[in-house]
Amino acid sequence: MALLSIIRYPDTRLHTVAKPVTVVDERIQTLIADMLETMYEANGVGLAATQIDVHERLIVMDISEGRDDPLVLINPKMLWTSPEKHLNEEGCLSVPGIYDGVQRHDTIKVEALDRDGKARLIEAEGLLSVCIQHEMDHLMGKVFVEYLSPLKRNRIKSKLQKAQREGRVANKV
Repeated sequence: MALLSIIRYPDTRLHTVAKPVTVVDERIQTLIADMLETMYEANGVGLAATQIDVHERLIVMDISEGRDDPLVLINPKMLWTSPEKHLNEEGCLSVPGIYDGVQRHDTIKVEALDRDGKARLIEAEGLLSVCIQHEMDHLMGKVFVEYLSPLKRNRIKSKLQKAQREGRVANKV
């Protein structure tokens, strides 16, 4: 396994729309293992392949208390969202140190392949629902700060660009 570099906002590669995974093979299995290792090392709860400059529809996450119950979603497709929404405090491994409120659906239904390539239906609420929606946004080329006002977004962009220039934000985990 290997630690992967996480792309940092405002890198334009984060706006690339991911293509479907065509076959769940050894390459994808290695990518899943590397993404999980990278996510755990960075203390994240989710990571989309887009964030590591692989533009395929692949997400890994683990919201468990013990950090021992990984969930893999390959080619996730949103089937249903509840009309009810809540404001949730979100952060992102691609936007280090920044947290802000984003409106997300309370409950969702998603269809995806698991790490073995088997189809599964996931009904999610709470943190799992928020995490899935956040990571699926990445696959569509959207970063959570895009839900914020232009003023907040520009402040965040400037702050992160300055930190990168000063070498305070590493590009690797």
